[in-house]
Amino acid sequence: MTASLFSRIAAAIVPDRLAVTGPDGALTQAELVERARRLSTRLAARRSPIVVYGHKQPAMLIGFLAGLRLGRPYVPVDSSLPPGRIARMLAAVGTEDAVLAEEPPLPLARELAARAVATIPVDALGACLDEAREHPAGAEPAPPAADTPAYVLFTSGTTGVPKGVPVSHAALLHFTSWLLESHPFVPGGETFLNQAPFGFDLSVMDVYGALLTGGTLFPISRGEIADPRLLFRRLDRASLTTWVSTPSFARFCLAEPRFARAMLPALRRFLFCGETLSPAVARELLARFPGAEVFNMYGPTETTVAVTAIRIDAELAASEDPLPVGRAAPGIAIWIADPDEPTRRLRDGAHGEIVIAGAQVARGYLDDAGARPEGPFLTLPDGRRAYRTGDLGWMDRDGTLFCAGRLDQQVKLHGYRIEIEEIEAHLRGLPGIADAAVVPVEREGRPDHLVALVVVTPALPPAGRALTSHVRAALADSLPEYAIPRIVRSTAALPLTAHGKLDRRGLREIAG
Repeated sequence: MTASLFSRIAAAIVPDRLAVTGPDGALTQAELVERARRLSTRLAARRSPIVVYGHKQPAMLIGFLAGLRLGRPYVPVDSSLPPGRIARMLAAVGTEDAVLAEEPPLPLARELAARAVATIPVDALGACLDEAREHPAGAEPAPPAADTPAYVLFTSGTTGVPKGVPVSHAALLHFTSWLLESHPFVPGGETFLNQAPFGFDLSVMDVYGALLTGGTLFPISRGEIADPRLLFRRLDRASLTTWVSTPSFARFCLAEPRFARAMLPALRRFLFCGETLSPAVARELLARFPGAEVFNMYGPTETTVAVTAIRIDAELAASEDPLPVGRAAPGIAIWIADPDEPTRRLRDGAHGEIVIAGAQVARGYLDDAGARPEGPFLTLPDGRRAYRTGDLGWMDRDGTLFCAGRLDQQVKLHGYRIEIEEIEAHLRGLPGIADAAVVPVEREGRPDHLVALVVVTPALPPAGRALTSHVRAALADSLPEYAIPRIVRSTAALPLTAHGKLDRRGLREIAG
C-alpha cells in the first residue's frame, strides 16, 4: 500500500531542525509531528472536515497534519477573512471541529457556537490550552483512500457564494511527487518562503515542499508585508533557499534596492505561480540573483496548485510578453479547445480555452453531486476527470503552453483569483444600489485595482469619497480586502450592447 502523505512527512523529518519559524515562534520537526499525532487522537471520534483558523501560526500546520493523519480534510481559514464569508464556508463544509490558532472575533465565535462546532484553542506553537498532554498519539491509522479529500480550499463563485474545492490525497501526492522530482532539493537543507496565506493554494507548494524535504517553512505575516521595513529586516535573517510567491510580490520586493544576492545569499530558486510573470520581473531577478533559477508555473486550484512548469533563463526573459508557462507534468494532459466544444482539440498555435485532465483534477465542487453539462468539470470517455479552466491560451508544437488571459470575467489580482460576478452580486445586494458592475483597471498590461460602477438610489451618497467609503465598508463583512473595489463611481445607467447584454467594453471607458 502506498505510504500516506503524513507518513512520508514523518519519515523525512530531521528531528532537531526547525519545521517552521515565524513571528509567532518556532517548532522543530519532531515537535510538529508529535503534536499533530496527539491532536489527531483527540479529533479521531468524528469524520467531518477540520477547520483550522488563524494566520500562518505554526499551530495551523499541526491542524493540517492531524487531518492528513486521520484522513479528514482540513480547511484553512485565514483570520483576515470577514466573518460573513467564513460563515458561508462553514455552512459549505458542514464541520464539527475547529482548531483555533487565533482567538476569533465575536461574530465568528457566535457562529461556531450556533453550529455546535467543537473548538480546540491552541497556543501559537500548537499546545492545546485546555488539555495539552492528555491525548497520547496512539497507533498509526491506516492510510486514507486515494480519493479521500486531503484539504478543501475556497475560490470565488459567480453567484456570490464561495466555492469549495476538495483536493484528494492522490492529487496532492501526485503534485508533491512531481515538485520534488523536478528540483534538486537538499534533504534537511531547504528553507521555503511562505508568502501566501494558507487558504490560497500557492501555499501548498511551500508548505509541502518544506515538510517533505525535512526543510523549514519561513512564513511572513500580513503585518510584515504591509511594512517594508519589517519585511526586509526579517528577510535579511531568512537564509532562504527556495522562494515561492506570486510575481506581484516579487515585483514589490524589487522596489527595494537591497533585495539582491547579498540579502539572500543562499537562494537557489524562485518558484512563481498564481498570476502572470512578466519578462521584466524575470530579467531583474536573474540580474540581481546570479546563479538562482527562475521557474514559471501554472495551474488553477481545481487542478492542485500547478500542472506546468518551465525554467525562465536569460534568453526566454529577453523575449516579449507573454512568457510560456511550461509543459504538462507527467500524468497530466493539457489541450487547447474550442470553448463551445471542450473535448475538441484545436491545432497547434490556435487560441482557445485551456482544458486540463488527469491525476490532479478535482472531482468537482463541494455542492456538486457530479459534473453538470454546463459546469467546468468533465468526465472523459476513458474515465479521466477534466477541468475547463476558462483561461485563454495556445500551445506550440513541442507542447509548451502559453496563457493569454481569461475567457470570462474572472481576474487575477495580486495573485488572488477573483470572480467579477461575485463582487457584483454582493454589490447588488446592498441597500440603496439598484445595479452594479465591476471593472478591473490595468497597469502595464495586468490588473492593478477594481472600480465599481453603481446605479444608486437617493438613500446613498451620490458620488465621491463618501460613496466609496460607504460601499467599501458595507462590503467588508462579506468580501476579503483584496476583492473590494478601490474606487466606487455612480452612473445613471450601465451600458448595454445591441443584444441587451452588459457592455463590458463600455464599462471600461466609464471606469477610466
